Amino acid sequence: MEATAVADSCRLLMGLVTKLSTESVSRRLQQHIALYGARSVDNRRAFAIHGPEGSLFSIIVAAGWPIWPLLACSVLALALVIERFTSLKTARVLPPKLLDEAITVSQTSIPGPDVVTKLENNSFLGQVLAAGFRALNANPRCTEDDLRAAMEAAGRTVAHKLERWLPALATIASAAPLLGLLGTVIGMIEIFGSQSPAGGAVGSGNPAQLAHGISIALYNTAFGLIVAIPTLIFWRYFRTRVDEYLLNLELAGERFARHLNALRK
Repeated sequence: MEATAVADSCRLLMGLVTKLSTESVSRRLQQHIALYGARSVDNRRAFAIHGPEGSLFSIIVAAGWPIWPLLACSVLALALVIERFTSLKTARVLPPKLLDEAITVSQTSIPGPDVVTKLENNSFLGQVLAAGFRALNANPRCTEDDLRAAMEAAGRTVAHKLERWLPALATIASAAPLLGLLGTVIGMIEIFGSQSPAGGAVGSGNPAQLAHGISIALYNTAFGLIVAIPTLIFWRYFRTRVDEYLLNLELAGERFARHLNALRK
């Protein structure tokens, strides 16, 4: 009899524990469902009211302050890419027929200052050619070394102008992933902070703070890569284009220096 009573008590106790555990898990699941359901409804309402712009703004707000430096980098990178595309056009750097025209014009004599000024304002190649003309106009008996030195000085100035803002693009391409990583670290700090016991109570983490920390980590990581990858591609493209321009400018300057040296004699 006693054994039967003990067995019945054990079964009753196990049933009570199971029921309490089930109710506890159920309550926690309902809390999570209600929380994320409310967040989903709010997001849908924001999208319905404000459209795609409102949804994007909500993502930026959810990502927290680490995403603002990335937004600044993206705007700056876009501005630099547009500026470089405008400045590195072939017509502004290395017009195809300019060297032949300069050689033809100077077959008999050195052009005057007005013609040289127009040549200088034509393009970057025109600045290098105009330096040679100016050296001969200033001193018709200048040596070949002086003539080449004048053109090389103009070439270095042109090279500096061609490479302008490329280091800034390279810096953005390198810094954007690090800024995204910073946002990830901050998000992880919030995640672990939300899961730390409060007042000694185990499992008292805030699900909203947990979700916010995860959003910060993921949004910043993704946005950092979105900014860095295109910027790196454009930097590599502009770097290759500038190197090609510099090589062609050097070859054109060498050919023009030989022509002016023969004309000087």
